[in-house]
Amino acid sequence: MQRSIEVDEKIFQDAVKFYGTVFNIPPLASKIYAYLIFDFEKVGVTFDEFVEVFSASKSSVSTNIAMLINLQLVVDINKIDERKRYFFTNDDYMKIRFEKIVQKMQDELKLLDDINNFRKNKDETYMEKIEAYKSLLNKNIKNIQESLNKL
Repeated sequence: MQRSIEVDEKIFQDAVKFYGTVFNIPPLASKIYAYLIFDFEKVGVTFDEFVEVFSASKSSVSTNIAMLINLQLVVDINKIDERKRYFFTNDDYMKIRFEKIVQKMQDELKLLDDINNFRKNKDETYMEKIEAYKSLLNKNIKNIQESLNKL
C-alpha cells in the first residue's frame, strides 16, 4: 500500500510532540493527528493506511481514532461507493479548542468570585492582585471571542 499523503519527517515529529502535549493524548493518537495534518488535499486517510504506516495493531489504531473523534479533533466520512471510512482533521478544531479555553477562564472567574465571597479576611494587596488577574482573564476572553467570530 502506498501512502496517500506526503509527510516531512522533521515537521511530523515536531507536530507529534506538540499535539501530544497540547491535547494531552497518547503517542499513537498524536501520530495519527499529526499525519492527518499533512492531508492538505483532504483526500482522507483510511484505517488500513494508519495500521500500515504506524505498524500498529488494529485495536490500538481503533482505540486512538475513537479517542480523537471523541475529542472532536478528527472526523470520519464514508464515501457513497465504498465501505471504507476516511479520516480527516476536524476543520472546526481551532474554534472548539478556543471555546474550551474560554470556558475554562469563565469557570475560573466564577470560582475566584465564589472564593472571594466566602473569604472573611479581605487582604487589600491580595484583592488587588486578584482583581488584576480577573481583569486579564476578562480581556483575554473578550479578545478570543472576537477572534472566534472570524473563524
